[in-house]
Amino acid sequence: MARHLITSALPYINGIKHLGNLVGSQLPADLYARYLRARGHEVMFICATDEHGTPAELAAAKTGEAVADYCARMHAEQARLADGFGLSFDHYGRSSSDRNRRLTQHFAGRLADQGYIREVEEAQVYSHADGRFLPDRYIEGTCPNCGYDKARGDQCENCTKQLDPTDLIDPRSAISGSTDLEVRATKHLYLRQSALKGDIAAWIDTKADWPILTTSIARKWLNDGDGLQDRGITRDLDWGVPVKRGDADWPGMEGKVFYVWFDAPIEYIGATAEWADATGADDAAWRRWWRLDEGAEDVTYTQFMGKDNVPFHTLSFPATLIGSGEPWKMVDYIKSFNYLTYQGGQFSTSQGRGVFMDHALEILPADYWRWWLLSHAPESGDSEFTWENFQQSVNKDLADVLGNFVSRITKFCRSKFGEAVPEGPAWGEAERALIDTLTTRIRAYEANMAAMEVRKAASELRAIWVSGNEYLQSAAPWTVFKTDPDQAAMQVRMGLNLIRLYAVLSRPFIPFAAEAMLGAMGAPDAAWPDDVAAALEALPAGHAFTVPDVLFAKISDDDRATWEERFQGARA
Repeated sequence: MARHLITSALPYINGIKHLGNLVGSQLPADLYARYLRARGHEVMFICATDEHGTPAELAAAKTGEAVADYCARMHAEQARLADGFGLSFDHYGRSSSDRNRRLTQHFAGRLADQGYIREVEEAQVYSHADGRFLPDRYIEGTCPNCGYDKARGDQCENCTKQLDPTDLIDPRSAISGSTDLEVRATKHLYLRQSALKGDIAAWIDTKADWPILTTSIARKWLNDGDGLQDRGITRDLDWGVPVKRGDADWPGMEGKVFYVWFDAPIEYIGATAEWADATGADDAAWRRWWRLDEGAEDVTYTQFMGKDNVPFHTLSFPATLIGSGEPWKMVDYIKSFNYLTYQGGQFSTSQGRGVFMDHALEILPADYWRWWLLSHAPESGDSEFTWENFQQSVNKDLADVLGNFVSRITKFCRSKFGEAVPEGPAWGEAERALIDTLTTRIRAYEANMAAMEVRKAASELRAIWVSGNEYLQSAAPWTVFKTDPDQAAMQVRMGLNLIRLYAVLSRPFIPFAAEAMLGAMGAPDAAWPDDVAAALEALPAGHAFTVPDVLFAKISDDDRATWEERFQGARA
């Protein structure tokens, strides 16, 4: 049994996430975690809400709530939706937790002690109307390069030119629209990433098995232009982790907080410590996952994230861990994803364009979404969600292939043999050939799952389902029964055992339907089929079963048209 630490990128706190967010990190991470658990490995699957920074403050202001109250409410809502989608986190934490606060301050102190923090006096824009310094992205104006009148203070989205707020023509606050701005001097702490470039580059060089998407982004940031730059880790904000050097105050940093990008990845560790607190375990329980000197030497650590998060996890967070001089567990593998687009455009949180997690669960069970998203995961390039493709995939894969198989064999058995597995003779030539086919395909499925090749694994799983359908269609027990009831009984016994097998194999992808299948077969604790032939003898003659409800209802053209109209724009 191996030990696996799995983390998925932290969803930001300001609102419900859409399907593109879900498939970009949390859902494939859950798939992998479920698979590893099914194979008997020890898994710690961690995620949390990312709660600090200006967007959280602004979102709270819109609802009239205190920011802490807003974050607490949204954390509960995001946790509820994660549970609704079957995301099997061992703990779903909060970056605003006391654990993360103390760890963030600890890392800052260690980095300072190691000489990797420097103080920088810089000019920042202060808004008199808002009574605050404005982060670069909350200053808008006209781009001096292309003339776009909604360029942000960090980058022009139109021409992609990197900008400073002082570059903008006619700058204004993106919060209030005020032009009453002033450039003031303020001091901030910077992480000396440039001093750690060699260590980070050497570490990345050891990751020859990483996806090209991951390493290409990391190397671009390391080597393009002036290379890896020092990065500010503090901000003039009220909401966040107060700047301290370990337990001690940091002179000159009073009233400042750590920048959200600095404290958020540390929450992977923080959330594991929160798990220990929640389960009544001691600190040794979480440290064995994270400290190489306390038991983490044999841990394999895998991160899942969208490509926009790769720079922080290949450069900045590693800089924090390496720079601390302490033996923290570094990530072994980063599985990164491209983007999921929606009906020829982008998902839009502000415009409510696309399907969001709450509305998805309102209209269909989670497994419909899980199957489509994972079988179309944006691995080698961007993927596009269309309602037509979604309808076809659900109807063909889930309803026609898997659902129809389960319905046909259980109802036929009930009508001819009752609700117990019939006996019949030993397996014949067709059954032995099926076992050989399934063994080959299941081993391929396992290889794809172990390699985190999500779409290939989904394709192999569907082929496994198809094999059973082809066997049943060829065997035709409903016809054989008329002349040879014993032979038909054997074929039905095979079919019922296939349902159990399919349920076990399908659990990582469609856990709710799999549990329903196992419950109907009276086999809730069914184990992974290391021996396929033995697995297909697991339900003996006389074993009771029930006919399950319809596993997957087909999506009608009317339903598809209704949903396509509903989710094309403004969020209801």
